[in-house]
Amino acid sequence: MKKIVVFLFLCFFNRMMAQQQPAVNQYPMPVTFTAEQDHEQMMKQLGIKALRPGPSGDEKSPNHANYDEALANPYPNLPAVLTFKNGKPVTTPGQWWKQRRPELVEDFEREVYGRIPQNVPKVTWQTKVTDKEFVGFTPVIAKQLIGRVNNSAYPLINVNIQMTLVVPANAKKPVPLLMMFAPSALPAPAQPPKEDLEAINNALKEILIKAHPELKEVFDHYPAYNSIAAQSYGVNPFAPRGPGDPPAAQQLIAGGWGYILIDPNSIQADNAAGLTRGIIGLVNKGQPRKPEDWGTLRAWAWGAARALDYLEASEPMIDARHVGIEGVSRYGKAALVTMAFEPRFAMGLIGSSGEGGAKLHRRNFGEAVESLTGGEYYWMAGNFLKYGAADATFGSKTANDIPVDAHELIALCAPRLTFISYGVPEQGDAKWLDQQGSYMATVAAGSVFKLLGVKDLGVSNNYQTEKMPPVNTGLLDGHLAWRQHDGGHTDAPNVKYFIKWANDMMASDSKK
Repeated sequence: MKKIVVFLFLCFFNRMMAQQQPAVNQYPMPVTFTAEQDHEQMMKQLGIKALRPGPSGDEKSPNHANYDEALANPYPNLPAVLTFKNGKPVTTPGQWWKQRRPELVEDFEREVYGRIPQNVPKVTWQTKVTDKEFVGFTPVIAKQLIGRVNNSAYPLINVNIQMTLVVPANAKKPVPLLMMFAPSALPAPAQPPKEDLEAINNALKEILIKAHPELKEVFDHYPAYNSIAAQSYGVNPFAPRGPGDPPAAQQLIAGGWGYILIDPNSIQADNAAGLTRGIIGLVNKGQPRKPEDWGTLRAWAWGAARALDYLEASEPMIDARHVGIEGVSRYGKAALVTMAFEPRFAMGLIGSSGEGGAKLHRRNFGEAVESLTGGEYYWMAGNFLKYGAADATFGSKTANDIPVDAHELIALCAPRLTFISYGVPEQGDAKWLDQQGSYMATVAAGSVFKLLGVKDLGVSNNYQTEKMPPVNTGLLDGHLAWRQHDGGHTDAPNVKYFIKWANDMMASDSKK
């Protein structure tokens, strides 16, 4: 009888669990590809038989990247940013917003960065921790948040966006904020005061001795030992400070700003093997991408936009009209893509972004299109591979066949505050990034800022003749800004200039 009761209980339990949980076998299992396998299947979809190899960063390699300015401009004429596809000029802001900008967005989505699908599920934000902390000398409220993406349509993949929000605790009005692509971490987690920590340690000793009496002799031999030691977080404001500025987070908080650290890898993994996981994999139900599907840069930008949704809906102490986006290197590319496609971001600090960011595709200097059709192809739409094709059913294509270029990506940010930042090769901001080519793109983008009624770099828009300013000489008088600092592969030396520039521009705009 007892066995029958147990059997019936198990049957009932299993039936209840089956009703509460969707049957796994009703969903296709996620495809598991290596990076090489994913790259190969995309080439097959596109009819590509062979790609040109990307240049080597090793100057001793036979296939080394070009660093000779005499050979750097094989395609000297960029697509005209203020000319329609039919050849007619764009002469009014209305024509830009209604016709020319949509033309450019379509080309960038189809050929370069990919399209965000219409059926991307919603994100629900949950506060994991709220803590009172200090950043430098300033008290702050720090929150760790998780953005849970609804995966009810495909429960086999979970996407939980990780981010940390930090705002000055004593702010009298909503503050501007800079969202940074970086691992999510609290600045200085609060801990119990000394007296409370001592009480916790005494209680732990009693529990341990009761469970293991032999430990009493150990504790007697080491009376000053505590199981939980006092911890030190963040930067000691009283410690001697070497040359350089305080950390970016400390500068922002001291300047009356808030900041967010949003973890790109919690949105989409930074590798090709992860394309059937993360938000791209979730929307595709674990299956490989199609040629126009979004790449990782666009996925990271989508995640940043979802964080901005949260700020607009749930954080009254953030001035959601003045939220910026920041990143360096690959995250600099993502920050520029975010600015270009998400008009709610009011400003951007774009650090050392190189190819796929502010660098011109048509420049033959350092990193090249072929660099992003090879190893880092997953950052881009599948269609981007076509422009590295040496042998394909459609023939071969080069950078000159791409219908758009980096100056037009920067132009999509107009008339919002856009700060292009680089360092110097001598300190590690490699020549590979092509600082000159990025300056040329910034110069060429300026005509759109002017058309929309704001100041650009304050130079002509002749990208073929304008000379890059000396290092540490900023062009910071307009909504489009440039500064090459004397540091390495970072935008940290430009943070103080960005904050002052953004504050000045916001104040000026508020008076108009």
